[in-house]
Amino acid sequence: MLTVNADRDEVERRLAGGGLSCPECGGRLAGWGRARPRQIRGLDGGVSRLTPRRARCRGCQRTHVLLPVTCLARRADEAAVIGTALEAKAAGAGHRTIAGVLGRPASTVRGWLRAFAVRAELVRQAFTALAAGLVTDPPLPGPAGSALGDAVAAVAAAAAAAARFLSVGEVARWRLAAAVTSGMLLAPSRAAGMINASWPWAAGG
Repeated sequence: MLTVNADRDEVERRLAGGGLSCPECGGRLAGWGRARPRQIRGLDGGVSRLTPRRARCRGCQRTHVLLPVTCLARRADEAAVIGTALEAKAAGAGHRTIAGVLGRPASTVRGWLRAFAVRAELVRQAFTALAAGLVTDPPLPGPAGSALGDAVAAVAAAAAAAARFLSVGEVARWRLAAAVTSGMLLAPSRAAGMINASWPWAAGG
């Protein structure tokens, strides 16, 4: 799995030019068909059809799904939707309230929150380190009152630091979270602690 820019034409150009690297060995990736189609729900409730690109490493021959930075692995909702739920939980809302606001099943929202809570400390550490490594005097947050809240605040701090690092007005925090974790923000804890080296290009899309 590798997170890439949401612009499909740009992804194709980078594949053709050898501009994407294998996350396993660092070799050059080339196009290798497409993954299975899936439907993705946005914040506005709209549903879009996504058929992720596949790539194969010219070195180790492994194949990888190229997941747009708007998405998380094995989730039917955009990263921004899930991020909104996490922010609401950090602010004190319950999963049923969040589900009602987002128009999602309560069981779905509860699953997001539980998955993130299990990995919250790893996420906090990874994004705090990222913020500190990007700029001097990073905007690091104080304690938020919960492990989940601390992790959400760390993602926001990293997004602010990334905006300064990239010299842009704003970096969407949950796109950044998807890019940095290669879409594995809610996946097994080992993956959630990994930093995708190509995140600046992916998050800037």
